[in-house]
Amino acid sequence: MTKLLLIRGLGHSGTTILDLALGAHPQMVGLGEAARILERPAAADGDRGPARLRGELRFERRCTCGAVAAECPVWGPLLEWLPAHDHWSLAAKMHRLFEGLERVRDPQQAPPAWVVDSYQDDFILPFVQDPKLEIRIVHLTRDVRSWVHSRARRGREQGRWLPGLRPALRWCRTNARHDRLLQRGPHSVLRVGYEELALEPEATLKRLCRWLDLDFSEQMLQPGSFSQSHVLSGNRMRFDPERSAAIRYDNAWMARPSGVAELALGVPWVAELNRRLVYSAVGSARKR
Repeated sequence: MTKLLLIRGLGHSGTTILDLALGAHPQMVGLGEAARILERPAAADGDRGPARLRGELRFERRCTCGAVAAECPVWGPLLEWLPAHDHWSLAAKMHRLFEGLERVRDPQQAPPAWVVDSYQDDFILPFVQDPKLEIRIVHLTRDVRSWVHSRARRGREQGRWLPGLRPALRWCRTNARHDRLLQRGPHSVLRVGYEELALEPEATLKRLCRWLDLDFSEQMLQPGSFSQSHVLSGNRMRFDPERSAAIRYDNAWMARPSGVAELALGVPWVAELNRRLVYSAVGSARKR
């Protein structure tokens, strides 16, 4: 049975660095935002990366394995195959991707225990029930103050009035929706806070490994040096040797707190959601 680990949550919450860290484990391989690439592009998405990877972009964009996408042993054949098979379901396409991983695997090595997908916006796979597929989900959430500060940066630079308002509303609405959907889904879910991951990476990754029934590997603490992932879509930091060398916390928000996010934490249900999703490491795994 193939084991698929989904990282889900709001974008810009540390999904790429977690994907790379998991891919540095000898028994895991990360695929980045695989579901985003596999989804059939909408008519309006012709200029976006996933659609263009079916065409000329696959000869330009690099995979984290070092090869251009068209020459990546995992993604190359699949990107050529996709246009004629976009009518297949997302789950069926994912199985095809697994077959590609198996073809390139060294026969002297055991197959990966877990394959990781980190496309935050996909909520099809979390509801798939396939006897050939075991799915577990990491719900990754970033503190509302840190996230709002990050997403409001452009608005501050442009002098907008209350630049953190829309990001704060989006954090509340999206994280509440994700939590509700995952709680009623059919699969086991582990809550992980970005703050916990970045400030205590070893303890957090050990907890994650225990949940996956794997031994912890020190290599996970140096994602950029040891990751064996095939990531085509995700945060650009995956190609930045300095930023991907270790898991570090971005504490810029502490020097300039977001007034809107601070006010949002005064709302009891927002404060409770932030505490439960970001800081409730103890007992945060839900088993089915």
